Amino acid sequence: MRKIIASIALSSALLLSACNTVQGVGDDIKSVGKAGERAID
Repeated sequence: MRKIIASIALSSALLLSACNTVQGVGDDIKSVGKAGERAID
């Protein structure tokens, strides 16, 4: 039972960190797009 709980906790931590990473990449892409718009204007 203890191993099952530990594996669920580890899986949850990995999923949350992956989601945070994807959000960071999205923010980076958004900032590059805004910089490109400013350069064009």
